[in-house]
Amino acid sequence: MNPMRTPSIEKITVHIGVGESGERLAKAEALLESIVGQKTVRTIAKKTIPAFSIKKFEPIGCKATLRGSRAEEFLKTSLKIIENKLAESQFDKNGNFSFGIEEHTDYPGMKYDPSIGIYGMDINVALKRAGYRVARRSIQNHKIPQKHRLTKEDAIYFAKETLGAEVV
Repeated sequence: MNPMRTPSIEKITVHIGVGESGERLAKAEALLESIVGQKTVRTIAKKTIPAFSIKKFEPIGCKATLRGSRAEEFLKTSLKIIENKLAESQFDKNGNFSFGIEEHTDYPGMKYDPSIGIYGMDINVALKRAGYRVARRSIQNHKIPQKHRLTKEDAIYFAKETLGAEVV
């Protein structure tokens, strides 16, 4: 296969939505930092939702972005937790996919602690092909041609062949 057409992992974003700021959010941040092994960033509410007592610009979650070998290692561990099964509906038309982990205690080395509780997390995987930098560079940027863009089928093939995932 042409090396320019081979998909690779651009980044993995791991997100824990707590729904409130304060002590629970601080515990979730510490937990996510221990799982991914790097610093986290707080996510804020985009709008006010009185029914859930959420105010606009209030921190309600945390996330971490992984790249390179750390991302590949984390993805393999996370796929083992969900038994290497992905649904076809978890892939989008641009060749990215997402899945969720229900309990953080499924990760190796994590134990249940009553003072922390149980947190779930969302994992978003962004795929790319070589040459995608052309669209983002500041000088002479261009659009990626349609035939070079990743599709849902390309992402499913990548998940099956490279990651060993079963797509149902």
